[in-house]
Amino acid sequence: MTALASLRAGADAPIGPPPPAPDLPEPPPPVTPPPAPVVDPPPVDPPLVDPGAPPPVADPPPGAVALGRVHARRLREVYRSAGWPCCDAVEVDLLAAGLLERVRTAQGHETLRVTDAGIAHIATGLVVNRAVMSRHEALVEQVAREMTRAGRVAWLGLSLRARLPEVEEGGKARWCIARPDVFSIRNTSVEAYAQPIVHEVKVNRADLLSDLRKPDKRAAYLDLGGECWYVLGCDAKGRPIGEPDEIPSECGVLIAQEGRLVVARSAVHRALPRLPFAVWMALAKAQPVTGFDEESQDLLGGFED
Repeated sequence: MTALASLRAGADAPIGPPPPAPDLPEPPPPVTPPPAPVVDPPPVDPPLVDPGAPPPVADPPPGAVALGRVHARRLREVYRSAGWPCCDAVEVDLLAAGLLERVRTAQGHETLRVTDAGIAHIATGLVVNRAVMSRHEALVEQVAREMTRAGRVAWLGLSLRARLPEVEEGGKARWCIARPDVFSIRNTSVEAYAQPIVHEVKVNRADLLSDLRKPDKRAAYLDLGGECWYVLGCDAKGRPIGEPDEIPSECGVLIAQEGRLVVARSAVHRALPRLPFAVWMALAKAQPVTGFDEESQDLLGGFED
């Protein structure tokens, strides 16, 4: 009884804190790695690039059409015409590029119309052509002025009938219409002393190379003039667009540098007994360039009686 009572008394007594646990080793704190030192990245050799090489050209996107002069010419023709389709490959390229669109009339006829993108393409081409033509026309005018200062009569933009050499000996005669940039003769009343000279002006190297591949054109100039000269302009860096060695030896070479015409090689002079009658008629119908005499009269404006 006494033991049972003591057990009950022990059960009713409040429970104290648990006995202390035996001594155990505490876990070490987590080791934090030290921060990596900040250093410069290892040097890397730059890629070798040729400074004179053009930048790489990216591949055109799929479906892109490379438009050339034929496309630009057709686009201008459609713009100036009623828009009747030709149904050829050039027209397909322009339609695919979005420069042309098909329009169906009330009567069911299909025509072509230049889109706004096509108008912008035409305008861009006109800007480039005007820049080239302005340089070409300025140099043509300079050559004509130099001819008049030398006492000659000069014409611009003539269309003259010239005879070409025969393909084979005894063959049929060939003729063509030559359009020299500058055609000049001496200011004389004796036909044998006229000494006609032809000047062909080039300000673009591609145009020069294309012209040199046309021997008939050069032969026509030599048939019209006792001398034929190529007048070469300079590029954007001031370098001539061609070398004298590239021009055939029967033609002279003038280079326009710093506003002056420098003789790089003299032309071979050939005596012409007389000009054809058709050439005289063309000269009579055309207006010559204003000569040096008119410029001299302007200098007398300050003198009064």
